[in-house]
Amino acid sequence: MVDRSSGVAVHRQIATALRAKISAGEFAPGDKLPSENQLIETYGVSRETVRKAVQLLESDGVVNVLHGKGAFVRPPAAITRLARSRLSRAARARNEGAFLADARAQGFTPSSSVRIRFEPADARVAELLSIEPGAEVTVRDRVMRANGLVVQLAVSRLPREVSRGTAIEEVDTGPGGAYARLEEAGHRIGRFVEDVGSRMPTDEERSQLQLPPGTPVLTVTRIAYREDGTALEMNDMVLPADRYRLTYEWAAD
Repeated sequence: MVDRSSGVAVHRQIATALRAKISAGEFAPGDKLPSENQLIETYGVSRETVRKAVQLLESDGVVNVLHGKGAFVRPPAAITRLARSRLSRAARARNEGAFLADARAQGFTPSSSVRIRFEPADARVAELLSIEPGAEVTVRDRVMRANGLVVQLAVSRLPREVSRGTAIEEVDTGPGGAYARLEEAGHRIGRFVEDVGSRMPTDEERSQLQLPPGTPVLTVTRIAYREDGTALEMNDMVLPADRYRLTYEWAAD
C-alpha cells in the first residue's frame, strides 16, 4: 500500500516500489510488469495514478511500454561490440562467431532464431554484391538474443551461386558459421567492410527490440569480400542505440 501522509506523490511511491522489486530480481529483464488492473488492486489507487507511475519508470529507462502489450523490464547493461578480432579465422576455429565472442567476453547467454528464404536481388542488394538485379540470393534472417532478450536483428544475403549446396542454406551452418562454410567451398575471405549509420526504427523493429518511443537504432552493413575483391555476403544489422557500444581498435602500423 501507499502512504498518503508521507508528502511523496503516490505515483512516485508506486514507481519506487516497482523499481525496488526489479532491483531485487522479482521482475527480471524482459519480464512483464503486473497489468494496470493488478496494480490498481495492489496499491488501491486510480488508473491515472498507475499510468503516471509506469510513465515515470519508462522515462527513467527502467521499463519499455509497448502499446497493447504492457510494460517490460529493460535490460540493465549495454553490449560492447569490439571490432578487432571478432571475424578472424582463429575465432571461427574456436566456434566463436562475432555475437558468440561478445557473449563470452561479457558474460551473457546468447541465442538466436534463423529463417532461410530465397529472393531476387533488388537494386541495392545487386549493387552491393555486384550481381545483376533479379539474380537469386540466399537470405539468412536472424533474431539475436542476450539472456533471452532481443538485442540485434541481422539479415545476411549471399549470391545463390555461392551458397548453393552448402550448409549456409541450412538453419544450422555448423562450427565456425557461414564464413567457415564459404572458405571450405573455396571462397577465401580477404577483407570485411562495415558502414555504420543511425535512424529511427520501423514499427516492426521497435516491437521486436522492445524500444521505448524516441529511441533510435544503429545500423551496420557489413560486406565480406573474397581475396580477389568479389563480394560474397552482405549483412544488414539493426542494433538498439541505447543497448550497444561500438568499439573499434586497430594497429598503428
